[in-house]
Amino acid sequence: MADVGEVLMSVLSTIRVPKPGDRVHKDECALSFSTPESEGGLYVCMNSFLGFGSQYVDRHHARSGQRAYLHITRTRKKEDDSNSGSGHPPKKKPTRLAIGIEGGFDVEQDQYEEDVKVVIWPDRQEVTSEDLATMPDVVRERVRCVVLSDSVSHTLQVQQWDGEVRQESRHAADLKQLENGIKIPPSGWRCEVCDLQENLWMNLTDGKVLCGRRYFDGSGGNNHALLHFQETGYPLAVKLGTITPDGADVYSYDEDDMVLDSKLPEHLSHFGIDMMTMEKTERTMTELEIAVNQRVGEWEVIQESGTTLRPLFGPGLTGMKNLGNSCYLNSVMQVLFTIPDFQNKLRDWYIVGCAVMSALFIHNRAKLGYGLLSGEYSKPAPDPGDENGASEPRGDQIGIAPQMFKALVGRGHPEFSTNRQQDAQEFLLHFINMVERNCRSGPNPSEAFRFLVEERIVCQQSQKAKYTQRVDYIVQLPVPMDQATNTEELQEAERRHEEGDSSAPTVRAQIPFTACMAALSEPETLTDFWSSAVQAKTTATKTTRFASFPDYLVIQIKKFTFGLDWVPKKLDVSIDVPDTLDLSALLATGQQPGEELLPEVAPPPLMTPDVEVKGILGSHGNEEDDSLYSPLFSHAAPVLDDSTVSQLCEMGFPLEACRKAVYYTGNTGIDAAMNWIMSHMDDPDFSAPLVLPGCSSGPGTTPTESLSEEHLATIVSMGFSRDQATKALRATSNILDRAVDWIFSHLDDLESMDVSEGGRSAAESEGGRDPPPGPRVRDGPGKYELFAFISHMGTSTMCGHYVCHIKKDQQWVIFNDQKVCASEKPPKDLGYLYFYRRVAE
Repeated sequence: MADVGEVLMSVLSTIRVPKPGDRVHKDECALSFSTPESEGGLYVCMNSFLGFGSQYVDRHHARSGQRAYLHITRTRKKEDDSNSGSGHPPKKKPTRLAIGIEGGFDVEQDQYEEDVKVVIWPDRQEVTSEDLATMPDVVRERVRCVVLSDSVSHTLQVQQWDGEVRQESRHAADLKQLENGIKIPPSGWRCEVCDLQENLWMNLTDGKVLCGRRYFDGSGGNNHALLHFQETGYPLAVKLGTITPDGADVYSYDEDDMVLDSKLPEHLSHFGIDMMTMEKTERTMTELEIAVNQRVGEWEVIQESGTTLRPLFGPGLTGMKNLGNSCYLNSVMQVLFTIPDFQNKLRDWYIVGCAVMSALFIHNRAKLGYGLLSGEYSKPAPDPGDENGASEPRGDQIGIAPQMFKALVGRGHPEFSTNRQQDAQEFLLHFINMVERNCRSGPNPSEAFRFLVEERIVCQQSQKAKYTQRVDYIVQLPVPMDQATNTEELQEAERRHEEGDSSAPTVRAQIPFTACMAALSEPETLTDFWSSAVQAKTTATKTTRFASFPDYLVIQIKKFTFGLDWVPKKLDVSIDVPDTLDLSALLATGQQPGEELLPEVAPPPLMTPDVEVKGILGSHGNEEDDSLYSPLFSHAAPVLDDSTVSQLCEMGFPLEACRKAVYYTGNTGIDAAMNWIMSHMDDPDFSAPLVLPGCSSGPGTTPTESLSEEHLATIVSMGFSRDQATKALRATSNILDRAVDWIFSHLDDLESMDVSEGGRSAAESEGGRDPPPGPRVRDGPGKYELFAFISHMGTSTMCGHYVCHIKKDQQWVIFNDQKVCASEKPPKDLGYLYFYRRVAE
C-alpha cells in the first residue's frame, strides 16, 4: 500500500478550505439521520462538506469520484470521567439565551470523546493526527480548517437562539431620572392608585410604584403602570420582587417588550434600592407564563400526565427531537406522514441523488419521511446511567433530529427560520405551499387536502347574486363563546376572580361542536360591497359552502383571538369534536333556478390619478405637449396596498404573485388577495412579474445578461445545460437555492422542451400557450372519520408546547417529541387542529 503521505498529497487538490457561507455538515448524514454517535460514525466529504453515514459513503465516492473524507466518531464519556471528584468548578449560570457561545447554554460537548481522522478512498487508508504532524504545512492547514469549522447545526443554533436574547433597551443608556426625592423601601410595596400588593412595577424615571397589566383571565393588575406610561411617556419599569444581584425583569412600554438595562444598578440606586442586597419575592414573567399554563390544566390533560403510558416502538412510531421549540414542526410532520399520499410520494423520491439532492426540499422531505416510517430510529434511548442499556424503556427514543429539514423549510422565512415557538396551522400552510411549488411536474400529495369553496354573494339592493370559487386547504371553525352550555359556572368563576378569591376554580367553557358548525355556515353580512348591478357600494350577504370534498379534511379551531385591548389571548374551551362527521348538508348548489347574476362589470380601477402624471410631464415642458408622451403613459402604474403585499410575502408567497393578487382583487384586503393566491397557485406564471396590458415587461424581470455566471456554472456542474440553468434562474429572480429547487420540480418540462439561447422555449417565443387548467381537486362523499389531532398547551401560539395524537391500527398513540406511547385518554375535546379522512360508502 502506498505511503499515506503520498496518497494524501495526490488528493490535496480535492480538499477545499471552507469559505464564509459554506455549510459543513459534520453532525448529520445527507441521506439518513446517522450522526458521529451512530455505528460507523460520519464521513464528511472534504470538497462538498456533505456528511454521509457509513452505509452511504461508498455510493458517494462511486458517483462523485471524491476520495478524501473526514471521519468523525463520537462516544459518550463514562459518568465518573466527565464529572468525577469535587475539584471541578460549578457550571456558570447562563446569562444569554444562546447555545454553544460565551454566556450561553452548555451543549454538553465535554460529555463526548471525539476521534477525527482523514480516510482516503477506495482503499480506506487512514491519516491520523500523528501522521499529519509529519506532513507539509499546506496539508496540515487544509485539514485543520475543515476539522475546526463550525458544523451546520452549531451555526444554525447560534443564529436562531442568539436572536432570542432580550435586547438592550434604547432608552437605558441615557434614561432621564427625576430628582424628586422619592426613595423606595426594600419591601411593603403597594400600587399608588389601587393598593394592590402583587405584580407591581416601579417606573425608572419618576419612581412611581403601580400595578401591571390585567391578564385575559382576570388576574394580574389593573393596568395602572401602563396608563402612567401613556400619560407621561416614561418608558422603562422594573418589576419589584424580581430584583436580585443577577438582574430583574425590566419592561419597555415604548418598545413593547422585555428588555435589558445595563445601567440597572445605577437606575435603582437613584431611588434608594441596593440591587446587591435584594432577594426575589415574586415570580418572573416567564414563571408566571408557566403558572398560568399549569392553572388552566391543559398541560397535564393533553400530555396525559396522570397515567403511566406504555412506550411504543417500530415503523411509523419514531419520535422526533425538539430542536428548541420545534414541537410545532414535529407534530405536523408526524401527522402528514401518516397519510398515504405523502408516504407514496416518499417512495418515489428517497435517495435519488447525493450532493445535489441534499440541498433540495423534495429530498429532505423524503429523508424525513423515511426516518419516521422505517422504524430504523425507533429504539429506546439508553439511560445515561446505564452503560449496558438494561434499564426499562422510559418512552424516550433515540428518534431523529430534523435539523437539515427544519433549516430548509425555514430558510428565508422571518419566523420559521428562528427557534421561537410558532403556530402549527401557519406552518402546515407554509409546508403545503412548499409542496405545491415543488410538485408541479408530478403527483402532488397536498392534493389530498385541497378542496373548492363556493362563495355566494347576494346584493341586498338588487337581489342579484355572484358565485365565485376558490381553493382552500383548511376549514377554520369559529368558536361562538355565547353558545357555551355552562354559562352560569363561567360567570360565577369570573365573579370570584374579580373579587380576588384565590380559591376560585378555573372553569373551561363547554362549546357544542354543532354550534361551531352553525357559526361556520350562517350567512355573513358585507357592509361595504361594490355592486355591479347598482354601480355603488351597498350591503350584501355572503354564504360559504363546499364545492368539493377533499380526501382528507383539516379543521382548525379558532382558539386564538384578541381581547378588547388588542392583546392576543387564547380561548380556554372544550369542544365535543365527533369521531365521525357528515358535511353533506354543506355541499354547494350553484346558481338557483330563476336567480339573476350580477353583471360582470369590474369596479373602478385603482390607478395613479392623471393629474399626477400630467404634473410629472408638465415639469419637462409645455402641458400642451403632454400628448406627445401619451403612448409612454397609456398604462399608468397601479396603486397597490403595500401592507397587504407585505403580509402575503411574510406568509412565504413570491413577491410578484403577491403584487398580482392585490392588483387583481382591486386592493380589497388580505382575505380577497389570499383567495386569489390560493386559486392561482397552479398557474404557470404564478411567480412571473406583474405585467399590465400593453407593457412589454414588469418590475422584477431578470434579463439574461444580468444572471450570475457563478450561479449558471453551479447549475451546469450538476449536469444541466446552460439554457436550462438560464431558464431556472430567470424563473426565480436569479436566486440559486430557489433555482435548484425549481429545476428539479420541472424536470419533465425541461426534458421535453427545446430551449433557445435566450432561455425561452419555442412555444413561448411564438406566444402560443394553452390556457392554464383549473386547480385539480378530488371530490367524493362528505363523510369523514377522525384519525389525528394536534393540541396546543399555553396562552398563545408564540409560547407553550404542541403534541399530536394519531390513531394507528385502532389504537390512539401520543407523539410528544421523543416520547411515543399508547394513549389512554386522548383529549379530543382540547385539540387545535383536527384531521379527518373520507369514509368509503
